[in-house]
Amino acid sequence: MPSKLEQLKAMTVVVADTGDMAAIEAFKPTDCTTNPTLILKAAEMPAYRPLVEEAVHWAQAQNLPAAQRVEAACDRLAVTFGSELTRRVPGRVSTEVDADLSFDTARSVAKARRIIADYESRGIGRDRVLIKIASTWEGIRAAEILQKDGIDCNLTLLFSLAQAVAAAEAGAFLISPFVGRILDWYKKATGQDYMAETDPGVVSVRSIYAYYKAHGHGTVVMGASFRNLGEIEALAGCDRLTIAPALLDQLAQDHGPLARVLSPDSRGATAPARIAVDEASFRWAMNENAMATEKLAEGIRLFAADLGKLKAMLAPMVEAA
Repeated sequence: MPSKLEQLKAMTVVVADTGDMAAIEAFKPTDCTTNPTLILKAAEMPAYRPLVEEAVHWAQAQNLPAAQRVEAACDRLAVTFGSELTRRVPGRVSTEVDADLSFDTARSVAKARRIIADYESRGIGRDRVLIKIASTWEGIRAAEILQKDGIDCNLTLLFSLAQAVAAAEAGAFLISPFVGRILDWYKKATGQDYMAETDPGVVSVRSIYAYYKAHGHGTVVMGASFRNLGEIEALAGCDRLTIAPALLDQLAQDHGPLARVLSPDSRGATAPARIAVDEASFRWAMNENAMATEKLAEGIRLFAADLGKLKAMLAPMVEAA
């Protein structure tokens, strides 16, 4: 019997959640996602030292103040990693807008446009890239602007139906609901363990998937942030799933049967009724959802902290000129 990874690929677009080229070559996903944490980890690996040095040397040549040269080096490195990844996957690579811009629509749009321009300068078209933006109200508005410009967006750090509906109504190409981080919050809050069928993260993604299919939204649902194989198996058939290398390896080693759980034709009878999300209702829904509010804020802080670590790593190199 084929591995569960091969079975999953037959029903879901499998995306590698890593910046490690070797892992991508080993598991042959269709797409690849990165974020500041993954770029930081990859940048610390000796194998990718040449990519770091290229970004540093490029930034040193820019006529910018020191702090802006460091920021430019980080941006250059993210796109350089993304460019290398496009050579290893046939589909899309996601590159993230700085987390500290999550509440600034205009600056998020400007940063996204610079990222796309850098990709295009290397001969990589917009159809190979997704711009990742946090699913704040301001981030969703930035995605709305970018989508109208033909720049496809991946709205990340998504923990609630309100975020998902707002993203779809903004025309976002893709959303990344964070399954494992939802589970983390509920385990801490309740002290309970959960099976796959009761896992709050799984339940959330199934609800979003059912809502989108029931109401004709074309936005892609890509489950993310998995803690175990059970979560992945419980979402088999979802539009896309982005999976870390360790779990991809477990799927590749397991040759048991994998049943399809989700499909557009069997969305179930429990799809939520259509809801409208304007700014006031969005902010109220988030206020009433402690999990979504806390995990969104925590995720932004963590990504911002890792971007800060990357800047701290690159700064002495950039300033050594």
